[in-house]
Amino acid sequence: MSASHPTSSASSSARHPAPGPSISTVAIVGAGTMGLGIAQVCVQHGLPTILFDINADMLPKAQQAIAAGLGKLVEKQKITPADREAALARLTLTADLTQVQADLIVEAVVERLDVKQQLFQNLTRQNPATTIFASNTSSLPITRLAAGIPHPERVVGLHFFNPAPIMKLVEVISGVATAPAVADAMYALAEQLGKRPVRAADAPGFIVNRVARHYYVEGLKIAEEQVASVEVTDELLESAGFRMGPFRLMDLIGVDSNYLVTAAMYEAFHYDAKFRPSRLQQQKVDAGHHGRKSGRGFYDYPAAT
Repeated sequence: MSASHPTSSASSSARHPAPGPSISTVAIVGAGTMGLGIAQVCVQHGLPTILFDINADMLPKAQQAIAAGLGKLVEKQKITPADREAALARLTLTADLTQVQADLIVEAVVERLDVKQQLFQNLTRQNPATTIFASNTSSLPITRLAAGIPHPERVVGLHFFNPAPIMKLVEVISGVATAPAVADAMYALAEQLGKRPVRAADAPGFIVNRVARHYYVEGLKIAEEQVASVEVTDELLESAGFRMGPFRLMDLIGVDSNYLVTAAMYEAFHYDAKFRPSRLQQQKVDAGHHGRKSGRGFYDYPAAT
């Protein structure tokens, strides 16, 4: 999905932001697909990065995935083997939350407001008031996330897209309290990371997920109403020019994550029927069929041998 242009409220400073807080160190909370992808981008572009996950078993898998991702860049001659080793040397993995201290902390945990708020509240106790707290949320309001956090002006949305090392677009979302200098710093950082940042207002789903939600919702309605099979729907949309059909894309993103975003937007838009979550998708989530990461979603994914 192509990147959008900055909203009309953004001035020419959107492309040339004013100097903001300096970012020398980064910490990522959550070593799932998004978290490890963001960590890879950061270390690749010279930033010492801590990658935390409460589940220590996730960390070796994340390290292997990052090493493999950087290895592919070596194969494509986009970086050298020495660049790869230097990037890996910048990565620190930990299951100890007390080690999560940095100029910028990016959360990439479950799409639940209470979990994200509690995480940020805990981390404020061990980080200075200058630390920026950024959320990779797909849909939750940054204003609500910042509520109750000391110095809410440093809370901002920094929404990467999956897979983070490949997708260029990054949405920079300012809540009501977000300081302009903090948003400027995140815009500049995204450019430093080789991304195409776009400023977005703090509205449900921001830009991309608000538009894209109907791609998933209508695809699911087609399946529920037996208009066409999952496979046929995907094939038709891909033949029409979409890189992935809605069901393959949901499997890639995570059926559970996608469902949570839809549910959050349904609530945020005061239960507008056009955002109503699908019972079919909820059944997949309840059955543990979360897509590629679980080995089964709308399609089956045999384990690699």
